[in-house]
Amino acid sequence: MTEHAGGYSSIFVALDGSENQDYVLERAANVARTYHAKLTIAHVVDSSTLETASTYPANLLTSLQESFLTSIEHDVEALRADPDIPSVDVLVKAGRIRETLKEDMLDVLKPDLIICGARGLSTIKYALLGSISTFLARYTQCDTLVVK
Repeated sequence: MTEHAGGYSSIFVALDGSENQDYVLERAANVARTYHAKLTIAHVVDSSTLETASTYPANLLTSLQESFLTSIEHDVEALRADPDIPSVDVLVKAGRIRETLKEDMLDVLKPDLIICGARGLSTIKYALLGSISTFLARYTQCDTLVVK
């Protein structure tokens, strides 16, 4: 985790597929431009609900991953062409959201800043799952920016 000239050199943006996703990515891109920082765009396809089902199509997770990649394809192309952002990587994995974000992505990449959205979960879902943004702010070692 190294800062770049008083700022950030590696920014990780966690996208959740919600309607707020484009705005979160736009904010992350602006921060990356400001600091000339590497940008990693990440998404976790939540497999926990599928784990409780007795059966589901074998290619469902792959299909969901590909669907996400298609949804951000034009944005990624534009960001990769931006001279103020040195590099743009995309990570899409399937798994339990918290564990996959923390253990498989953030603990490996060690970014300087995490940017995520504040997703509006229902009271029941929040009680069961908690907030991913709160989890990231509490259990990671770098700054976390929650975009509303």
